[in-house]
Amino acid sequence: MSRPALQPPRGTRDFYPEDYRRRQWLFAHFREVAERFAFEGVDAPIVEHAELFIRKAGEEIVEQLYHFTMHDRHLALRGELTPSLARMVIARAGSLRFPLRWYAIGQNWRYERMTRGRRREHYQWNMEIVGEPDVTAEAELIAATCALFGDVGLGAGDVRILVNSRALLEESLRGGVLARRPEAFEPLCVVIDKLTKIGADAVVDLLCDDAGPVSLKPAEARDVVDMLGVAGIDEAARSLPPDAPSVAGLRRFFELLDAYGLADRVDFDASVVRGLAYYTGIVFECFDSRGELRSICGGGRYDGLIEKLGGRPTPAVGFGMGDAVIHELLSDKQLLPELPPGIDDVVYAFGEAERPAAVAVANRLRSEGRRVDLVLGTPRLKRVMADANRRSVARIWLLGPDEVGRGMAKVRDLESGEEHEEAIERS
Repeated sequence: MSRPALQPPRGTRDFYPEDYRRRQWLFAHFREVAERFAFEGVDAPIVEHAELFIRKAGEEIVEQLYHFTMHDRHLALRGELTPSLARMVIARAGSLRFPLRWYAIGQNWRYERMTRGRRREHYQWNMEIVGEPDVTAEAELIAATCALFGDVGLGAGDVRILVNSRALLEESLRGGVLARRPEAFEPLCVVIDKLTKIGADAVVDLLCDDAGPVSLKPAEARDVVDMLGVAGIDEAARSLPPDAPSVAGLRRFFELLDAYGLADRVDFDASVVRGLAYYTGIVFECFDSRGELRSICGGGRYDGLIEKLGGRPTPAVGFGMGDAVIHELLSDKQLLPELPPGIDDVVYAFGEAERPAAVAVANRLRSEGRRVDLVLGTPRLKRVMADANRRSVARIWLLGPDEVGRGMAKVRDLESGEEHEEAIERS
């Protein structure tokens, strides 16, 4: 019989106590920021119907699904949270009061090529606003991401936020190279999202592939790639009328960011399109300022997704932030905290005769909401004291024969070293 593998499957992680504490610290910040912005928490199954994630625009996520058939049902491990949240909206659309402000922290799975900060299993923080068509929703989400960055110690110079508008790009292309083929826009966005990964020439080749879903001429493909390098909104919108809705929305979005005091942290970047086909309006991604890591978070408006999944036409916007990349950035910046186990009291019985009294003390302290380690067995006091100091315990309760005989326990404050006695209250 072969030895069992001691490491988790490639691309996944074990969380030992010190890792778990840091994970919970980060998740606590996710929750606090979301609730500060009046979002309500939701959750969904990690196993979903595969059809929820399978679309026909050539997205990598479809190829990366962990999926299987069981009892004639095609199921998949959740690759992202947004479709699950959209499904939940559809299921109760008649009883929900819009706009919704929902957030979730869930585990996702994608069988993808791994790089630093990219894993096949990760946790993702999503914030979604459903039922609000105005760009005030996008601005609120950007404000929430910036609040999170500030709360974990990342300054304005540590993270850059890049914004574009798919609606602006779509209007421009449908007035030009896609005038007769509007259905090619979604797969085109999936291709040009690879620009920073594979380079301009490779993107042109994919756009020109006769067997592909876009199939442009070489000159047209070059024009598309050139559009992604324009310097500002004015240049990006040069082929559109001044009152084009996409341009007006983008300008108003930046005005709102100025009201939040965040305009200097966000830049327009025509190359940001996001690799998921369902985005319809403003899209954004956050990167470390040095450009050493993949995207920290990303999102945008997806007004058509709920309708495509069978619901009523419903505007929506959201973002997802994975735990792996921000963990890497915080580690680089030495911002990950050293977190002790968080034990308030240790209760130590010198012998088995004193154990009932020690149990009574531990019960009382736990009923008061304190975190108590009742020492098991009878290890030597020296070891117990060393462990208590190492774990930053506040107090140790010592129950020896003399103390218990008098109905007392000796209490030592491990920071000051001061001692006093307290009565043992037996239940």
